[in-house]
Amino acid sequence: MAIARLLTPSEIGIYSVTMVLLGFVATFRDLGAGQYLVQNKSLTEEKMRATWSVQLGLGIFLAALVLAAAVPVARFYGEPQMVEIMLVLALNFAITPFLAYPNAWLVREMRFGSIAGVRFVGALVHAASAIGMAWFGFGPVSLAWANALTTVASIVAIWVFACPRLPWRPITRGIGDVVSFGGKLTATSLMNTLSGGAPELLLGKLQSMVDAGLFSRGQGLVTMFQRLVMDAVNSVALPYFARQSREARDLGASFLVAMELITGLGWAFFSGVALMAYPAIRILYGAQWDAAVDPARWLAVACVFSIPAAICSPPLIGIGAINDVLKATLLSMLATVIATVFGTLLGLLQLSQCLIVSGLLSSAFWIVTVRKHIGFTGGAILRVWGKSLLVALGASAASVAVIFHWGWRPNELLFPVLVSGIGGILGAFFMAWASKHQLWHEIQRAYLARSGKR
Repeated sequence: MAIARLLTPSEIGIYSVTMVLLGFVATFRDLGAGQYLVQNKSLTEEKMRATWSVQLGLGIFLAALVLAAAVPVARFYGEPQMVEIMLVLALNFAITPFLAYPNAWLVREMRFGSIAGVRFVGALVHAASAIGMAWFGFGPVSLAWANALTTVASIVAIWVFACPRLPWRPITRGIGDVVSFGGKLTATSLMNTLSGGAPELLLGKLQSMVDAGLFSRGQGLVTMFQRLVMDAVNSVALPYFARQSREARDLGASFLVAMELITGLGWAFFSGVALMAYPAIRILYGAQWDAAVDPARWLAVACVFSIPAAICSPPLIGIGAINDVLKATLLSMLATVIATVFGTLLGLLQLSQCLIVSGLLSSAFWIVTVRKHIGFTGGAILRVWGKSLLVALGASAASVAVIFHWGWRPNELLFPVLVSGIGGILGAFFMAWASKHQLWHEIQRAYLARSGKR
């Protein structure tokens, strides 16, 4: 919210395009070594040292690569500010292994309290450094320094909160096993980065940095769900499904519960964003981002169709079905890139609309893939989606009433948002109760746990 008022759309666009480019490099940051450590069924000290060796070596190599690429990339886009951004982020690559290794160990041990503490410290440092430097006129490099300082703070915090006792001496023995497992995961990460970053890369080159910035801001609104919900869910889901696989449990019921929770929350959130994008963007980011409103609406609709795919990867990785993860990711990437190329040639709004089609196709690819390994029927998942749709309709009712009364772009901002937000929460709760949705069961469980009942 603060950065959107301190930096211009063009500055946001420069940073976004740089981060997308470095996102391709970041996919090779540990070659899936962290996930190898999390899912390994017979973890030994040798395997842990091999994991650390891969992460450390790649961190140093990628830092040098980013340093070498800084000037050529800036010349290609004609943006000198990209050089300084890449120099700072090269430093971040070099120090990230000292965070990634102990963090992977914490995830495997399911020590989510410690992970939460580390993330909280990182969030505070990131916000303070990004806002402070932008306030004093450092421009888009403020966000790069915020990332680097966040990594430093998180490294300190992980030792304070967790005191990990890990083997740190690098070795060469066992690296092949880590790379063999992680190489396929890295390929999937690379494809995810390509499909996620293609819109900003193409807009920045074929349209303008302003369009790239507007898309980034619209996408930033809808990806709040990814940051607030899915990042936390995926942190828990992978070690959870991996442990269930190690214990030879049936994953079907757990997968359907996870799908019901994610689609219930996601569809309610995205329907609200699609309906209330104008007042939300005005309040959060300011009037300079009005041109991002309509793209944000269509991006929210695209997320409605793509969110079922979001919970499919962790159980597949947890059971070791890496080849099928790779295939599903490839199909999803192709659908997204084709839609992106076609939409970018037409314009920013059309790009956002084209992503609806790719989102639908991605979910279809992933659901078909999961059914090969995890037992559930088509009728069962349709019932899950039906209950989540009811929750979304309940969450949307107040927003629809607001639009009928104030219009799509109301002059008054705060009161319509309050009516929509409070009414949406109440409507979602009511429909969750009426449909006996898993969200309602979780609310009951949390209440009973808090009150000391069982």
